[in-house]
Amino acid sequence: MKYNKFGYGLCAGVFACSLYSCSSIYMPNVPSAPMFTEAGEVYVSGNINTKANVSANLGVAVTDHVAVIANGSYVDNRSNTKDYAQKMAEAGIGYYTRFGKKNNRVFEVYGGYGLGTTSVIDKRSSTMGQAIVETQDMDFDKVFVQVNFSSEKKDALKLFGNRHDIDYGTIIRLSNMRMKNFAIDGLPVEKEDNMLIEPVFYTRMGLGKGWKLQYTNGMVFGFKSNTYLKAGYPLFTLGVLYKFGGK
Repeated sequence: MKYNKFGYGLCAGVFACSLYSCSSIYMPNVPSAPMFTEAGEVYVSGNINTKANVSANLGVAVTDHVAVIANGSYVDNRSNTKDYAQKMAEAGIGYYTRFGKKNNRVFEVYGGYGLGTTSVIDKRSSTMGQAIVETQDMDFDKVFVQVNFSSEKKDALKLFGNRHDIDYGTIIRLSNMRMKNFAIDGLPVEKEDNMLIEPVFYTRMGLGKGWKLQYTNGMVFGFKSNTYLKAGYPLFTLGVLYKFGGK
């Protein structure tokens, strides 16, 4: 679990630094990490954070080593200074396998494609109420590849007299992001693209009968120093997941 603790510290440090920079127009979602065992299993999860970013994941193990995934996210966050809204959907296919002495470690690799739209309204206070300073509207797509390393520990945590399974892992996602359309105050402007690295660290606690509680944290790093499509929002979410099916 040492590498997971390192991940928490790394993301906390980067989050602190990001408070001093302008936010990106892109907000990351929670990637899928089904940790499949065998063909026929189905994985469903939902996550939310303080930015009102709601992410949903679905995965199906088609064979003993091939799985398909689908991800979606929705954000509608309004404040006195900024309104931020984003919708995004992704789909992918990949390979999974289990290994280790106890067969309790999971390796997964997925590749896929996603589409999304983002709207940002910057505001300021005036004598007439909230005045709009600038609007930004973006349509984008992405091609992504992600690698998941996970581990399971049976009855690892004792809580309120009961023992719970604990899962933890790391997702490293590489996304090639591209603006399809971009406008400021309704006028088309030069589009941007970027290669983003999204490391995500997660911990899950078993609740029984396929249900688990999940905490994730992560960050976005960009290869390009863009004005709008760049590294920005960190990823801190709480959620639940349910896995069922199998042979």
